[in-house]
Amino acid sequence: MKQGFQAPIYCSEPTAALARLVLLDAAKIQEEDAENANRGCYSKHKPAKPLYEIADAEAVFPLFETLDLDQWHPILKDHARLNLVNSGHILGSTFVEIEASGRYFVFSGDIGRDAPLTLKRRASLTSADVLLIESTYGDRCHPKEDPGESLARIIRETLAQHGHVLIPTFAIGRTQDLLHLLASLKDAGRIPDVPIYLDSPMAARATDIFEQYSSWHGISKGDLKRLSTAFHFVANGNESMSLCRSSTLSIVLAGSGMLTGGRIKHHLESRLPNAKNTVILTGYQAAGTLGRMLKEGTEEAKLFGAYVPVRARIADVSSLSAHADQKELLQWLSEFGTFPKRIFLVHGEPNATEALRVRITDQFHQVASIPGLGQSYDL
Repeated sequence: MKQGFQAPIYCSEPTAALARLVLLDAAKIQEEDAENANRGCYSKHKPAKPLYEIADAEAVFPLFETLDLDQWHPILKDHARLNLVNSGHILGSTFVEIEASGRYFVFSGDIGRDAPLTLKRRASLTSADVLLIESTYGDRCHPKEDPGESLARIIRETLAQHGHVLIPTFAIGRTQDLLHLLASLKDAGRIPDVPIYLDSPMAARATDIFEQYSSWHGISKGDLKRLSTAFHFVANGNESMSLCRSSTLSIVLAGSGMLTGGRIKHHLESRLPNAKNTVILTGYQAAGTLGRMLKEGTEEAKLFGAYVPVRARIADVSSLSAHADQKELLQWLSEFGTFPKRIFLVHGEPNATEALRVRITDQFHQVASIPGLGQSYDL
């Protein structure tokens, strides 16, 4: 936007609603982080500045143009057309089909699971001349253990030793899945009846948006009502800090999912030094994030410019991931009636992308390319 972009931003209706929420929240966090860094003098930048501010985010909103799914829409002055198809990853996420000059291009974006906890299952596509497909879990398969049982077992073990449970959450998708799952586990008596706190204003607002778009998910009205009453919403920062210091055993969900910002950092500062507590990671942790460092066994975590010892248990329930694993990616590919003529693997770390490339070659006898930064291809 600052460089002059003024074209339409096409997306589904839930995506537009969530994008407004996310952009404003990210801008607010960046402003707060910059302010805290300047106050605490722990940034190398003098002064530290946010990447973008709330006013910058608000300037984007008039460009959103929402489209109905499974309908072709003319774009680029009728030189091309676009179709959005449910991808089953998070609320509003879609595959993008573009037809231009008689050729079909498909951009997968993040691909959802075969059997998502709450969302409608991803759609199958019939054909593509060129496919760009994600490869986040291209080198592995999610554990077969029931995610509910994994989660319940870890919670029971932690509470039995009088520890607190922290669950870093992605505000959109994962939080709603987890609240639904935790409510079910508590109702079934599979976890103790302790308070469940949602310490994420953005996640609470995202849950409201989730409820508005019932056609995108499979939760009944009764379960939606239970979803909204299953947790205690932490309204403000003072309540959040009080919860960090509380000795009452509880389960706390707070953003962000990769521990890169948000209120979870204050909870970590308080709870990581105690070996009785548990941090449950429930999604992909990107390289360089605090979540990845904890997953790989770091002994110290840098929080607010100081190092905190990591004595708490770090548990990983990757079966709760909303990303398709290697097997599911290959299954989605096999559902094409006419197999793509060109495949490009994107959105994955090198090992994951290379592993998926090999599997595609072995299973489909098709060469897949891994594009490099700035590389171009003649199609």
